Amino acid sequence: MVALSAPPPTTIQGGTISALHPDILQNHILTLLDGPTLTAIACASSELHALSAEDKLWQNICTSTWPSINDPTVRSIIATFPSGHRSFFSDSFPLLHHNHHSSSFSTASPECFVSAVDIYYKNVPIFSVVETTETLSDWFKSSPFRVDLLEPKEFVQTWIQHQPSEKELSMKQLEENITLSWILIDPKGRRAMNLSSERPVSVQRHWLTGEVVVKFSTIMAGDGGEKELVESGVTVCCGEKEGGEVEVREVSMVMNDMEGRNLTGKDGLVILQEALERGERRKGKGGNEGKGRYGEFVERKKERKERMRKFEKALDMVCIGTGIAFLVSFWTFILFR
Repeated sequence: MVALSAPPPTTIQGGTISALHPDILQNHILTLLDGPTLTAIACASSELHALSAEDKLWQNICTSTWPSINDPTVRSIIATFPSGHRSFFSDSFPLLHHNHHSSSFSTASPECFVSAVDIYYKNVPIFSVVETTETLSDWFKSSPFRVDLLEPKEFVQTWIQHQPSEKELSMKQLEENITLSWILIDPKGRRAMNLSSERPVSVQRHWLTGEVVVKFSTIMAGDGGEKELVESGVTVCCGEKEGGEVEVREVSMVMNDMEGRNLTGKDGLVILQEALERGERRKGKGGNEGKGRYGEFVERKKERKERMRKFEKALDMVCIGTGIAFLVSFWTFILFR
């Protein structure tokens, strides 16, 4: 058997990268990297691993990726994470995959959760907000799970201009250029996850208002068995004012099961907590993986609806047959007794 030699050290012109002064590496090279690249660099050597663990590096990456986390509330929460901003990034950057529910999962309900939300157009932030949702009240637990970031008549003006060739705001324009990050943070559990498909899973025009409704979605395991799934859907409504400027008029999140019913706050919180603690974080593939999972979810909903329709039809036939048999038996008894 041929022995495998250790890989050669990372080199630069004139020697190894380790020959560079740590200050040069940390302040002039590592600061130029994005999160995934910095994570890969940290695996190259023990020296680079130590240098890349500096929280300031990860803080700069996180705040440039998600402007909303500059909020003092979020900053104080991130400070409690095991490795600070590096832990927050590893929780929040990859897409969430949570396909298996465990009936044995049990945990104390948090007092609240914090949403850090950023909307981008052509990778430039156009909307950033932080919302804290209280979860212990009976009103939250019994009401449909819903988080609204704007009041009914509130809107956010953007610098987006609709295409001059279009009479109305183009759906294609938004579908190709708008992206979203919705980071849900559990302050008590010191965990976070991104509840967004990154890119839209559907874009439609509202039949009455003419607004463009952009939908993002994350599919998670429900609590009704292996085949039960739950959708966490984020809706962004955009409208056009006079002059062609685009406004963000609604940003909200709801949770629905495969029957299309809204989950209550209590049921939704259980699913979110399990996804926070047990969900896998994976790097998406070109931003289309979330849309593919949403398409599978929609198909499974259609299949379930069709099965229910056939079952109800068969049940109706059984009921009709039973009624006819009873009627025939009754009149036979009356006529031939």
